[in-house]
Amino acid sequence: MLYGPFTQCLPMSGLPLHGGLLDEQLSIIEDAGIVIRNGRIVEIGSFESLKEVFPDEQRISISDKKVVALPAFVDCHTHLCWGGNRVHDYALRVAGKSYLEIAETGGGIMDSVRATRAASEEELVAVILNQVQDHLKRGIATIEVKSGYGLSVDDELKMLRAIQTANEQTAAILIPTFLGAHLKPSDFEGSNRDYLEMLIREVVPVIKKEKLAARADIFVEQGAFSIEEAEWYAKEMQDLGFEMTMHVDQFSKGGAELAVSLGCVSADHLEQTQDEAAVRFGNSDTVAVALPGASLGLGMQFTPARTLLDNNASLAIATDWNPGSAPMGDLVTQAALLGASQKLTIVETLAAITYRAGYALRQHVGTIEKGKEARVTIFETDDYRNIFYRQGQLRPHCTIIGSDCNIYD
Repeated sequence: MLYGPFTQCLPMSGLPLHGGLLDEQLSIIEDAGIVIRNGRIVEIGSFESLKEVFPDEQRISISDKKVVALPAFVDCHTHLCWGGNRVHDYALRVAGKSYLEIAETGGGIMDSVRATRAASEEELVAVILNQVQDHLKRGIATIEVKSGYGLSVDDELKMLRAIQTANEQTAAILIPTFLGAHLKPSDFEGSNRDYLEMLIREVVPVIKKEKLAARADIFVEQGAFSIEEAEWYAKEMQDLGFEMTMHVDQFSKGGAELAVSLGCVSADHLEQTQDEAAVRFGNSDTVAVALPGASLGLGMQFTPARTLLDNNASLAIATDWNPGSAPMGDLVTQAALLGASQKLTIVETLAAITYRAGYALRQHVGTIEKGKEARVTIFETDDYRNIFYRQGQLRPHCTIIGSDCNIYD
């Protein structure tokens, strides 16, 4: 099938993984077409030229309006699998209680743990699919999904199995991450180290046997796990073949440097990251993942994205969509607000939710290239910059996944 014509097509290919980007570096194909066969991209180029080269292809007109085509977006940090909600936490926060104060009194993550433990695997699958469908409507076709609200052997495995089942029932790619090390649950008798050892001894063998996840995460923070505990756990998990990512520098600094030194695939949050740590990202393959949804949800400063890019970091932007600190889940809105606050060029913002976010997951997604599976999101506009100018209020018209043009409205 020959899709088009597109007023603009932005392949996002050939751009560097690291450092700042100028809008002039962006390659734009005007009056473009995309040829897709068996779900894969065969050719990209001038629509008129493609009509001549591929005269027998069925021609698909997306809209009678002007449209632009971009790689489907990538959300590389979410917690889409949960039970219940945390509206009570939100009311406490806006009334002046801090995230850590709420957690210390038994709220916060433990509220979600109780509700998630009470939910069946089938109920969790339904929750995931409902929220994935919202992401598809927003042009997001690759989504990382963490466990971490079970915090027991059975419930962590229940979450990961629910993610696996949901992945089989959606056009989106779901990338599971094991976050049993979210925090030590209040009903576990033993130290933080005892809990981490239990995860490795009792949960990890099942994860590997059932192929439930190839990635693991740990929350490095006051009230969760220390830098020393995280270093031991990360090394153990890496030795077992897991790619490691870390929640770091959200409320206190120090974790980002650990993540980089251990060669983690990404370090996420980074609201407290200082200049000296930013320099280390520039000399590594660890992707710095900004989570503006958490900053908005908690009323705190954004990740220093401009500083990270100026120090040659690879920057991704993700939603952190979760029931507590980041309930919005709107990637483009959050990316646009972070970009305005941190003075990111539009191509820097776009790279952070396409191919650089894909690299944070070590997935070859986020570009439109020959030979790749077709994952293309399409907006009714004559200028791609309107997507961020409208700060998330311009929604995708449709998203092409594989050989089908799926309209999510």
